[in-house]
Amino acid sequence: MHHELRTFEDVDALASAAADFVAERARRCVDAQGTFSFAVSGGRTPWRMFAELLTRDVPWQRTVLYQVDERVAALHDSDRNLTNLADIFANVSVTIEAMPVDEDDLDTAAERYALRLPERLDLVHLGLGPDGHTASLVPADPVLDVHDRSVGVTGEYLGRRRMTLTYPGLARGDQLLWLVSGTEKRDALALLLARDESIPAGRVEAGSSLIMADRSAM
Repeated sequence: MHHELRTFEDVDALASAAADFVAERARRCVDAQGTFSFAVSGGRTPWRMFAELLTRDVPWQRTVLYQVDERVAALHDSDRNLTNLADIFANVSVTIEAMPVDEDDLDTAAERYALRLPERLDLVHLGLGPDGHTASLVPADPVLDVHDRSVGVTGEYLGRRRMTLTYPGLARGDQLLWLVSGTEKRDALALLLARDESIPAGRVEAGSSLIMADRSAM
């Protein structure tokens, strides 16, 4: 899969440009089909983009947010990506389809979440870890070998199990938007741009892929 690359001076410029991109795509999708499906990842980098997005012209009532991944933790736990999403978007009329990670049978819950996903996701936001992971597709985890399900459950990673879109789940994306910031991401970003499949991120396939990175990550 070919990646388009756009670079920015710093993380603030990156967040602003990413918000512009998301807002414009949201408007185009709503104009064309009446809805906009946007899958969002966890991590710190996107929170700046989300804050910027709240200042843009976005058809929130026609937008549905899906989760790319989520830590297995109780509802309202500060480790949950959902907790931050709910806080950030509390004052807009957007629908958030939360991953059901607080259920006892996580595999069955993952299957149910997969049924809630649209056949095609208009936009999928991804991050990139220093170890080359994206979503919660982390090195050596068995979920990397799941090819018959769109949502899976990982082993423990940094103290938590996760629910995540698998490679087939990410392949539902018509457009990927990668946000990469920080010097610690340089090696992983170089491998991603080289489409190196030795890292989990290098094996992602989807319709189109845009990488937005700040200069510190280059």
